[in-house]
Amino acid sequence: MTATTTTSSRADAYGTEPGDPSRARRIGGAGRRLSPEEVTAFVAASFARLDVDGRRVCLVVPDGTRTCPLPLLLRAAHEALAGRAAAVTVVIALGTHHGMSEEQLGRHLGYEPGHAGDAYPGWTVLNHESWDPATFTTLGTIGAERLTELTGGLMTDTSVTVRINRHVAEADVAVVVGPVFPHEVVGFSGGNKYFFPGVSGQELIDLSHWVGALITSAEMIGTGGTTPVRALINEAATMIDAQRLALCLVVASGTDTLHAAAFGAPEDAWAACAEVSAQTHVTYLDAPVRRVLSIMPTKYEDIWTAAKGFYKLEPVVADGGEVIIYAPHITEVSVMHPHITEIGYHNRDYFLGQWERFRDQPWGDLAHSTHLRGQGTWSPEDGERNRVTVTLATGIPRAVVEAVNLRYLDPASVDVAAYEADPDTFVEPHAGEVLYRLRAGGAQGRGAAGAGGGDAEPDGREPSASGLDG
Repeated sequence: MTATTTTSSRADAYGTEPGDPSRARRIGGAGRRLSPEEVTAFVAASFARLDVDGRRVCLVVPDGTRTCPLPLLLRAAHEALAGRAAAVTVVIALGTHHGMSEEQLGRHLGYEPGHAGDAYPGWTVLNHESWDPATFTTLGTIGAERLTELTGGLMTDTSVTVRINRHVAEADVAVVVGPVFPHEVVGFSGGNKYFFPGVSGQELIDLSHWVGALITSAEMIGTGGTTPVRALINEAATMIDAQRLALCLVVASGTDTLHAAAFGAPEDAWAACAEVSAQTHVTYLDAPVRRVLSIMPTKYEDIWTAAKGFYKLEPVVADGGEVIIYAPHITEVSVMHPHITEIGYHNRDYFLGQWERFRDQPWGDLAHSTHLRGQGTWSPEDGERNRVTVTLATGIPRAVVEAVNLRYLDPASVDVAAYEADPDTFVEPHAGEVLYRLRAGGAQGRGAAGAGGGDAEPDGREPSASGLDG
């Protein structure tokens, strides 16, 4: 692996054809709120046009960490496919998240637990079981030379095996159904990302996330076009034999309402919705903020997923500032990634500067570590200096929080109303989906750690009992 950290231009120049929004069927837009009737008609018409008679269909859908009106969408798709497809399998794109329980699946997909067949007769609903080797089929390998091209030189001596859930590999038609949001690893989520890493093997998950980490979350998140990671997953998707399609969506954050939908080849449908997401899921501030309180919805069950409350706000925090992740319901750092408690949370340069020590750790875990710790520097002489402080006000014990190199705050001491009244604090009441950025010309704090770093309270004082400065 190269140790290079210079980011080349992230234009549509990484070897795979960019999507063309004009080729996708589209409805809605940034200023629209689609009615359920409009959505149902669009989905039904889109699926009715498919050549699925006697063919096996695999629908790849998001897990519960993504806002998406799946019951509405799947009911329309079911009606359009009924009596035509030979078999329909719905796979929950968990990536490496833990499986959803039957109760969770019922709420997520819109059926009484244990009665999926009543809501969707003839369909099979499955978790993507990343922990079971029998889940996967190997599609091939992306060689080192091609990876160098796809990643713009970020990876120069590595190849990667491409594995995918066998239900996708065995299907005749594979359809992604899922939303598009700003994303820390790939720029904007959705499209082929539901295949890779949504239902892919660990090899490509680790590699793609580490490529994103080399660029850094603050630089990558909300970047449109074919980013290096988007190029990588698009390339992997070409190895799928099935006809690939996508129903991409732009969801009003925290609701079941759609701004827009697009249907077509994954690259095209994604490009159409990424344009709308950039207009609806990115909020611009005029000046950096000193402190952020990110209030996390309960759909985020551990820090691995709730870290989105940091990713989406990091770009607007001033040098030496702080992001507080407020989630009293969370009691674990990661359900599925125990290595993270051994590695801790550190910036990118901390790992690159000591690569021989860390190169054999799971690269996906290293990437997550850097994404939550944010930008900063490391050197043997000065150690680690981070641009902002990351504080957890959760149900995770102080000893665990401090052991992973984050700051602890007792969640019982958090007075949300006091934070809202504090002019130095920005409160995001539904953190995790909307990205915040500074307007052009605003003072940026997106480089190396600012003077004094970010590991003390922004003014050098310890937090008071309320979490605000005394």
